[in-house]
Amino acid sequence: MIKAFYHDNQRDSALDEQVILDSWKDVVGDFINSHTLKTSIKNGVFYVKVDADSLKNELVYAKSMLLKSLNSKVESEILKDIVII
Repeated sequence: MIKAFYHDNQRDSALDEQVILDSWKDVVGDFINSHTLKTSIKNGVFYVKVDADSLKNELVYAKSMLLKSLNSKVESEILKDIVII
């Protein structure tokens, strides 16, 4: 019913974005999630703020895998890029 409401009001992408944000923990696991300070999506870019530079480097190397995994949660290419802060 909620999905139909969003679809009827041309807000499918907002619902998909929320699914992606909620899926972050499932995609990266408990350890990385515990070091994640903030996540947001704007204009197809997923922004992730983490609390450790070493973790930031690891996530930058895994960007393409993360992008693919997060987009697969909504079966659409909502995200075009990931920025690790």
